[in-house]
Amino acid sequence: MKKLIVLAFVGFLAQLIDGALGMAYGVTSSSLLLAFGIAPAVASASVHLSEVVTTAASGVSHIKFGNVDRNLVYRLIIPGSIGAFIGACFLSNLNGDVVKPFIGVFLFLLGFYVLFRFLFKFKNGEEKEVKPLSVKQSIPLGFIAGFADATGGGGWGPITTPILLSKKGMTARKVVGTVDTSEFAIALSATIGFIISLGWHAVDWLWVGALMIGGLFAAPIAAWLVRIVPAQLMGILVGGFIILVNARTILQTWVPNESSYPFIYSLIVVGWAVAILVGIRKMSADKKGLVEGKPLKLDTPPV
Repeated sequence: MKKLIVLAFVGFLAQLIDGALGMAYGVTSSSLLLAFGIAPAVASASVHLSEVVTTAASGVSHIKFGNVDRNLVYRLIIPGSIGAFIGACFLSNLNGDVVKPFIGVFLFLLGFYVLFRFLFKFKNGEEKEVKPLSVKQSIPLGFIAGFADATGGGGWGPITTPILLSKKGMTARKVVGTVDTSEFAIALSATIGFIISLGWHAVDWLWVGALMIGGLFAAPIAAWLVRIVPAQLMGILVGGFIILVNARTILQTWVPNESSYPFIYSLIVVGWAVAILVGIRKMSADKKGLVEGKPLKLDTPPV
């Protein structure tokens, strides 16, 4: 019973982070299941089964709060679903651990770019300048992200969110809502692939149910947070989170001295906190400048 309560709390926390920042449900949930000794394929299948419900709830919530670019959702779900299905069917024959570190390095560097763009290059109203993702861009992005999501137990958000945020004109609110909404199709396709490969008997339905319940409670809260948090601040939060998540992969792969991990994590967190404070001050200064720059209204006509 205690394990189920812990899983429900993890599902809540994972969905809260995923719904607010566009990533981490699969990574968080899969990590816990693997820690309990569950086989990678079964862990990924359990996570994707729970995501079918939680992503549906998250998508409905994001649509309700106006956080979704529907055209972008349509462009991503077909290649993403194909990639997720293929990744799920062949997970047992793939060595995802070999490719994962290199993807981690790419996303780590991309996180710095996202952080820099929203900290120094962001302009109010730039969402109006956005150009839709082309078919040539959406097909490889969707396929690779869907494939990585199924084979790694999480990857749709960590790959699509930073890449979309690096595109000029994409605001964090729309990116997060779009990624979360499209993830429903990815989770469903991966689940079908896992059921075909593993069968229903391989899944612990109590664990899946606990993850689902926690995620259902968190989905509307996360969508509301995305709606009210300023776009620039959301971008800084997402960028820092991308760096932190992928730093873990890089350290575990290439830094054998685990005693240095706390120091490195502390540096990242402190730098992230400084970036948030600088972003808040910059937003306040920009807001103050806009107010002071408005022409004063005269109660009486000038003489």
